[in-house]
Amino acid sequence: MSEDGARARRAADLLRFLRTIQKPGFPIDELDEGANLVAAGLVDSLAVLQIAMYLEDTYGINFVVRGIDPGELMSVAGILDLIEREAG
Repeated sequence: MSEDGARARRAADLLRFLRTIQKPGFPIDELDEGANLVAAGLVDSLAVLQIAMYLEDTYGINFVVRGIDPGELMSVAGILDLIEREAG
């Protein structure tokens, strides 16, 4: 699979996950990849921990070892970049 194809698949998987934790009534399909998820109203700050758990479970990213930088988890683009760096 090409790098672009892998990123698109990861983005689709991530959006599916975000739909399970998002605040009601937010049009996630209209979300820009670079939009701040908390500032846009999609999720609250506690959901950032759920996103970290999703990344640990799905991609094996160990936040105990690497630490959590909330800034990396604030946008779809940031999360995808983190996956690419940490999970290959």
